[in-house]
Amino acid sequence: MSEGAYKVVIPARHGASRLPGKPLLDIGGRPLVAHVWERARASRATEVVVATDDARVAAACREFGAEVAMTSNAHRSGSDRVAEVIRARGWGADDIVVNLQGDEPCMPPGLIDRVAADLAALAGVGVATLAYPITDRDQLFDPHVVKVVTDAQGFALFFSRAPIPWHRDEFLRNQSHLPDKVPFLRHIGLYAYRAGFLQQYVDWPPAPLEVAESLEQLRILWHGERIHVSLADEEPGPGVDTPADVAVVLRRLALE
Repeated sequence: MSEGAYKVVIPARHGASRLPGKPLLDIGGRPLVAHVWERARASRATEVVVATDDARVAAACREFGAEVAMTSNAHRSGSDRVAEVIRARGWGADDIVVNLQGDEPCMPPGLIDRVAADLAALAGVGVATLAYPITDRDQLFDPHVVKVVTDAQGFALFFSRAPIPWHRDEFLRNQSHLPDKVPFLRHIGLYAYRAGFLQQYVDWPPAPLEVAESLEQLRILWHGERIHVSLADEEPGPGVDTPADVAVVLRRLALE
């Protein structure tokens, strides 16, 4: 792989428990996964592959021109699906692969490039991701918004659905606003992996912290590995987790 080159895999599972058939949801006359694919195609990725376990999703993707990899329907996560694509295609251990979730139709292509470039610049690191500042109290206390705290070099210390860091004195007095000068960060669920590292990671059993928080990235920290977290220079648009999110995404796309 040439310097700076990377690949994108978009896991697109039809049988999502919260919103079955999500990749094929109509978003402005096109399936959701088509919008995600277009974001990846607008990045500098040298290859973009949609990984799915469903023939209906595969057919829809091929209709709009996407490259498709059929994967097992037994995978627990998108990471497992990406790892299967890596194995099937024989990608090298040092190849950089970005996992772009199939429900992110508003992900800026620049952030896809950014997370891949960040990992490429970090020798000996297996995974990189992004975060964005939290300035809203409701977002900090929302369990659907994942928070992250990092060390001085930008490596993740912990991810949580709870408000972290917890400012003991300020929150004891008042929880209606955010304390000043505290780096509250929202995790952006966009990952760049070295292919060899991802192959190892998916073979590890789920970690207790991962199960408790329902956050698979905690498996990496549990095993003593590092995740680099860079600060994104733009906020990603909304993803699609519920039927109500479709209207929000449509409004966002209309403004772009």
